[in-house]
Amino acid sequence: MIANWRRVGDKASMYLPVLIMGLLALGTWWLVRNAPKPIAVGTERVLQHDPDYFLKDFVIKNFEASGRLKSRLSGTAGEHFPDTDTLEIDDARMLSFTPDGRKTVGRSNRALSNGDGSEIQMFGQAVITREPMAARASQKALPAMQLESEFLQIWPNEERVSTNKPVVMTRGTDKFTGDSMQYHHLDQILQMQGRVKGVIEPGKAK
Repeated sequence: MIANWRRVGDKASMYLPVLIMGLLALGTWWLVRNAPKPIAVGTERVLQHDPDYFLKDFVIKNFEASGRLKSRLSGTAGEHFPDTDTLEIDDARMLSFTPDGRKTVGRSNRALSNGDGSEIQMFGQAVITREPMAARASQKALPAMQLESEFLQIWPNEERVSTNKPVVMTRGTDKFTGDSMQYHHLDQILQMQGRVKGVIEPGKAK
């Protein structure tokens, strides 16, 4: 009888390592399945379109390397949005100078400027006026010019203005109207589309 139990014990001891390995494998699988998922690393934070700072009754000035005033932008209130690096301005006023010193002023109910002020969008009763320039040795006299529209998009450094809204352009005593416009001052090119009308006054007799 004792010999029989001894033979059973010997056979059971042969399978004991296999049974232990199976239990260990089952325990490892359970731990992996129930362990919490790792937190994702390196996920980019999505920027919301929320202002990160506010301005009130402010003036922003840009200067050339020589110290000469290049442009000025002011308003009664402003909000900066970091996701687009833009500044929204209420009751906007702008001033810029061309390399030859000719001054341009503008105003609108609201404006949107990019970070470096190289592009400005003006909304609501937008008006831009460029002062006249007297004749010089290498240049002829230039009359005053004014643009009026509900929307004007300006690139001061390129001396370029565009709009997809009805616009009125007054140049000296001449007046033009259209449904949209692109104006390149450096190339002296004016393009108007839609219902274009113009009134050109005859020059003064010499």
